[in-house]
Amino acid sequence: MALQTGDPAPEILAKDQSGNEVKLSDFKGKKVILYFYPKDNTPGCTAQACNLRDNYDALLNQGFVVLGVSVDDEKSHQKFIKKFDLPFPLLADTDHAIVESYGVWVEKSMYGRTYMGTARTTFVIDENGIISEIIQKVDTKNHTDQILSKND
Repeated sequence: MALQTGDPAPEILAKDQSGNEVKLSDFKGKKVILYFYPKDNTPGCTAQACNLRDNYDALLNQGFVVLGVSVDDEKSHQKFIKKFDLPFPLLADTDHAIVESYGVWVEKSMYGRTYMGTARTTFVIDENGIISEIIQKVDTKNHTDQILSKND
């Protein structure tokens, strides 16, 4: 069954780009932007990450922690962070445990070919670990505005 607003956010356990273990429960008492994106260094994912980077101070001022998740590995995340000077951690979900628990590992199609991939989705999680918002139609160039407009 798909996650909905008001549901407890599933716990995550993953390594970030530096190999540090990250758990969602580590952020209890803080609001978390948990954003899922398909692939490091692709145009849409870069636009989204850079929009969050460019507005990072505004997000911090609103009490948010930003965590990006893709199925890329730590080394790929390191390159992506370095290339675009991203100030937030990216979690490596190479075993697909997180994308599956959040229901964003889905069948996609391109050029008539179907394949499994990550649906670009953002979960806003409140201080108590409850999903307060799910953004499925992500505007990669204006993603921060999407988040802040509903969380003022």
